[in-house]
Amino acid sequence: MLSSLRGRLALILVIVAVSIWQLYSQGLKQGLDLQGGMHLVLEVDDPEGTLTSDARADAIDRAERIIRTRVDELGVEEPLIQKVGRERLIVELAGISDQNRAKSILNQVAFLEFKLVLPTAEVESTLPRVDRALLAALTEEELSALGTLDRAGPAQRTVEELLFSSGDTGRAAGDTATGAAASSGDSTSVPGRRLFTALLNQGDIEGTFLVTTEDVATVERFLAMPEVQRALPRNVSLHFESQPVGRGARTYRYLYVLERDAFMTGEALENAVAGRDTQFNQAQVQFELNRTGGRRFAQFTGQHVGDHLAIMLDGQVMSAPVIRDRIGARGQIDLGAAPIEEARDLALVLRAGALPVRLRVMEERTVGPSLGQDSIDQAEVAGIMGIVLVVLIMIVYYRMAGVLAIVALGVYSVLVMGGLAGLNATLTLPGIAGLILSVGMAVDANVLIFERIREELIAGRATRTAVDEGFAHALSAIVDSNITTLITALILFQFGTGPVRGFAVTLSIGIVASFFSALYVTRTLFLLYLGSKKASDPISI
Repeated sequence: MLSSLRGRLALILVIVAVSIWQLYSQGLKQGLDLQGGMHLVLEVDDPEGTLTSDARADAIDRAERIIRTRVDELGVEEPLIQKVGRERLIVELAGISDQNRAKSILNQVAFLEFKLVLPTAEVESTLPRVDRALLAALTEEELSALGTLDRAGPAQRTVEELLFSSGDTGRAAGDTATGAAASSGDSTSVPGRRLFTALLNQGDIEGTFLVTTEDVATVERFLAMPEVQRALPRNVSLHFESQPVGRGARTYRYLYVLERDAFMTGEALENAVAGRDTQFNQAQVQFELNRTGGRRFAQFTGQHVGDHLAIMLDGQVMSAPVIRDRIGARGQIDLGAAPIEEARDLALVLRAGALPVRLRVMEERTVGPSLGQDSIDQAEVAGIMGIVLVVLIMIVYYRMAGVLAIVALGVYSVLVMGGLAGLNATLTLPGIAGLILSVGMAVDANVLIFERIREELIAGRATRTAVDEGFAHALSAIVDSNITTLITALILFQFGTGPVRGFAVTLSIGIVASFFSALYVTRTLFLLYLGSKKASDPISI
């Protein structure tokens, strides 16, 4: 059936219809250089140089897999994620709308920990020792810069800061850790030099202090000092809650007193899903642990009913619920008034896993849609000019045969576009270059066929015989050139990355389409053309 003219026409129409449908239903996806997006270069954040070159390379290898999972969860189509050298990672996201959100998701370590909240008494007894350590470590200039913290006692602080509701405890903020330290009987404390102590208010949640938002940076600076770490109890660590809280006219951050060592990390996490609390309509992330993690979690929570459990992410407390009962393999992270989008992002990074190290952005480029549109416009101008020149040359030089070749090229174009859409391939500027190259190869195949037909006609062959012989003799040259180019394209796709692979995909589809259009479509059009003429009539070629 396919050897008959009707069968050949039916096959061509079916393939063209399928290509048009694929192009209509799927559409052509555009790459970073055409539709805009973001380009990031990431590397291991190791300012102190504690990691060896092999350790950084291993961290990048693991980070690549995790970031690839996060990008897939983010829903970006055809992203580029590749290593450069041993210690850098390139991430290109085409068509991304919220670039700040994407960068935050990619760069977040997402290290999940579960720690027990301890009473503040663990820390209060050591606060005078912390103050003495700070006095010995800070210079006079640094002490002067601290201002009112040099003054003794909470009475020097503003009334607005001191008087606020403290929940069920009924204590005012004036009943501070400063007072607790002063009453501890430490006679060696230096009067008038309450530094770290003066920043802490007694929190209204067990195991917490309250720190004004403007003092948070100072407290974090103090906590990072080795002298302060040595003065604090060895079994505790202090961490801020991620979200501020309002008390009166001021905003504060909870500072939690936690066990130094986490009893469980996110390695036991199996799944995380964002949702809303049905009772209070607050954002939350429900997580599920694996079997081993679930048993350990149930055992721990069963031993600490009534205590607070801090759920930490990247060193900050996300929530610290009270353990009401033994908890199995399921739990939740409450995000309060945070938007549901933030809960989804948190669930995303938790599912993907924690990065082995923190990454820093070494280079960031944003490709705007206007730049991509300029590229498209320039490509359209170049394409139109090329098509017009090809059409004119083919028609002038080969006359009616040139017209048939142009029709075949039209079919070729539909096949290539439909093939790209069907394979969900992304069209980039290098891909357009591959498309133009394959157009040249399609034209070249027609030129070989027409020249062979001319040789047969000059040798005195009949018209139909000359056409048959022309296609037969040109076949080997067309097959050889197309196969060698196709092999090259496949090698580029296998070993290339990013734009090179885009070029290889477009070129491969173009080669197959040009082969089909030159040998099958053009031959069918010739048969249709010859069928309308007498055997003795000459043809225009």
